[in-house]
Amino acid sequence: MIKTVGIVGAGQMGCGIAHVSSLSGYKVTLYDISNERIEAGLATINGNLARQVSNGKLSDEDRKAALSRISGTNNVQDLAPVDLVIEAATEDESVKRKIFSQLCPVLKPEAILATNTSSLSITRLASATDRPDRFMGIHFMNPVPVMKLVELVRGIATEDGTFRAAKEFVASLDKTITVAEDFPAFIVNRILLPMINEAIYTLYEGVGSVEAIDTAMKLGANHPMGPLQLADFIGLDTCLSIMQVLHDGLADSKYRPCPLLVKYVEAGWLGRKSGRGFYDYRGETPVPTR
Repeated sequence: MIKTVGIVGAGQMGCGIAHVSSLSGYKVTLYDISNERIEAGLATINGNLARQVSNGKLSDEDRKAALSRISGTNNVQDLAPVDLVIEAATEDESVKRKIFSQLCPVLKPEAILATNTSSLSITRLASATDRPDRFMGIHFMNPVPVMKLVELVRGIATEDGTFRAAKEFVASLDKTITVAEDFPAFIVNRILLPMINEAIYTLYEGVGSVEAIDTAMKLGANHPMGPLQLADFIGLDTCLSIMQVLHDGLADSKYRPCPLLVKYVEAGWLGRKSGRGFYDYRGETPVPTR
């Protein structure tokens, strides 16, 4: 029975998962090596909860109760008593493996370990832990408090009990579950990222401008956000890393990352988080960069 949740990484995803978990009554320990990131993360969670209160989706008592259930720490030992740990660090396999090597000796033997990876092999990540049978993918969508979907992905060694516990946990957060097989990028990103990559090729080849492409997909395919706007929101570095996982894992040229995407990432134009991507966010309103 999962009662306490540990989250590794106080970035956008980790804070979102902490937010929805505490709101659903779980005691949450948010771990990061950086105290600054923990403080910024807790402030973000507070701000997002306050927004839910002002929108009438939440009472102020519930906001205070949710906040009281979250504690931040930069000491990995504080994760020792938790029932479930969700790793939500950067989408880099070597970073995740290093985290698991530090985590596993601390966790109790029956604790479940999960990763929020959006594209990496669950089986391969599980093999880097001391508990492949109690390891699985729990992939939340961004922004976590708003998005209703969670992809559940079993590795080859994941036991039924682990899968059932993860399913119950996700259902208790009032999220909808989709089950994906352990293949590169699972379901959502296997379909979404090649579409974004194709939109970047359309820009690269001069078929349309940034504005033309985004308008076309918003009004022509009824997408709430254009693909280039969405790429900026996800982060162009994340888009590139998922395309590389697809290209390496499935060895099909249709997954080749667009050279323009590579160029933007090399320039440090990573989208909204860095102030520039396919749009420039440094002024009052975003302006297309091409």
